Amino acid sequence: MDRGVDLKGIGVSPGVALGRVLLLKKTEYKIEKRQIVDVGKEKSKFLHAIEQSIQELGFIKGKAIKTLGKDKAAILDAQILMLKDPEIVLKTVETIEKEKINSEYVFNRTASEYIVVLENLESEYMRERASDIRDIIERVIRNLLGIKKVELSNLEKETVLVAHDLTPSETATMDKEKVIGFLTNIGGKTSHSAIMAKTLGIPAVVGLGNVTQLLSDGDFVVLDGAKGELFIEPSEEIIKEYTKIKKEQERVKSELMLFKECEGITSDGKKIEIFGNIGTPEDVAFLLQNGAEGVGLYRTEFIFMDRKAFPTEDDQFCAYKSVLEALKPKVVTIRTLDIGGDKELPYLNIGKEMNPFLGYRAIRFCLKNHEVFKTQLRALLRASVYGNLKIMFPMISSLEELLEAKKILAEEKKKLTEKGISISSEIEVGMMIEVPSAAVISDQLAKHVDFFSIGSNDLIQYTCAVDRMNEKIQHLYNPFNPAVLRLIKTVIDNGHKENIPVGMCGEMAGDKELIPLLIGMGLDELSMSASSVLAAKKLVKSSAYEKLKRRADGIANMGSVQEIKAYLDIRG
Repeated sequence: MDRGVDLKGIGVSPGVALGRVLLLKKTEYKIEKRQIVDVGKEKSKFLHAIEQSIQELGFIKGKAIKTLGKDKAAILDAQILMLKDPEIVLKTVETIEKEKINSEYVFNRTASEYIVVLENLESEYMRERASDIRDIIERVIRNLLGIKKVELSNLEKETVLVAHDLTPSETATMDKEKVIGFLTNIGGKTSHSAIMAKTLGIPAVVGLGNVTQLLSDGDFVVLDGAKGELFIEPSEEIIKEYTKIKKEQERVKSELMLFKECEGITSDGKKIEIFGNIGTPEDVAFLLQNGAEGVGLYRTEFIFMDRKAFPTEDDQFCAYKSVLEALKPKVVTIRTLDIGGDKELPYLNIGKEMNPFLGYRAIRFCLKNHEVFKTQLRALLRASVYGNLKIMFPMISSLEELLEAKKILAEEKKKLTEKGISISSEIEVGMMIEVPSAAVISDQLAKHVDFFSIGSNDLIQYTCAVDRMNEKIQHLYNPFNPAVLRLIKTVIDNGHKENIPVGMCGEMAGDKELIPLLIGMGLDELSMSASSVLAAKKLVKSSAYEKLKRRADGIANMGSVQEIKAYLDIRG
């Protein structure tokens, strides 16, 4: 390969990273019942593991207060208290003495008995404590067995994370100041790892096949997140070359900061809202640093993923409130729960599906699980008074689904109002256009919403029948596909006929090659990863809408990707 490239993958988040590898391995252990001889030694081992676990949680808590705030760190206090609970600890010690059985088996059995009791209680708060005990069991048993686990929230030095794939909970809890790059075996341009890397502005290469087998902890690597290139233990020449590239990228980024306070207005006066996508309240700081004019997509599923049980109404309320307050008076568009596909909840037993992206996900799940849906809607409505909230329903494929979702929202709003709970009178309600059927009937759907937001990642996937997670067919996942562009144009035109704004919150919205085309097609809003906002603002300000409109009109009757790219003078 050129310049001695060791591996070529899919570049999903631009930037260069030079650093040492931290390999994430899935550690499995088996708890077996064993008779012991030295009871005193076994008790000491158990008590030491308890103390070690308390110290670990105390250290993590200190870091969590600094990075996540006291509210999120409070859950660690609960776990520390449980580890000091004499009922669990003393009962385990007594059982070791009485039955002469190994401590990990006894502790697992004892603590699991408490889980059963808690899960059968009516109190939602107490049922949630069951998930805390599961975390405690895993931590103590790891310490008893001498198994070390990497605490991503507690990294000591800058590192390049290497994994088969990164789970949502891993990306949600990791120390974002220390992780300088991602490398994964699997994934595509719109996989979870790719989206999170872009959101956080971290260089990333995915779809590397067997990178976890080729690398070990401590290996030095250079990765290019734009070209998808990886160099393993590179030469001094390569290191010097990429150090220079990195410095140049930092210079360009510094120049782009000049556009931080600018609005997205074309040279001939057309206003384009330049918003950002977030997954957690902690992402807001990075969004503001990059000058986003608001939030076009808040992926609420991350609140559900970073735990072992459903978040309570108050948990969700606090998360939404913090984002709304931090961004007030800027717009915050919050998408209701979009679980399923590549986003699984460990505590939600949906079961394996043949085609999860086409299955029981997003609004389909919510309309079958009213209590989960209603809890989220109540939290959103209560939080609405703290900022400029828009609510958005995902994965709508029919008018019936949209009307049912709106009906449930109206019912919850009425109940809260009757209880005297304040709700904003200016909440706009919209929907995502991700399913081709929704695009086709967008003229009808537009009559019932305040806005459309095109989710290009899924719209491309469903229109082209391409699994966006499958690296083997990534070449068919193409935003320049004329069928995709025609559907987008249909949605924009139908939305405007009903006088509602039409935005886009998929990866297309932050693509510098596509932004001019999308503006010319008539999009009102672009919502993207925070790292793309400044470049998008610069591009918008240097463009003339009327010229872009004429260019966009020129592709209307084109039938191939190649023809469209040639017309737009786009290579590759």
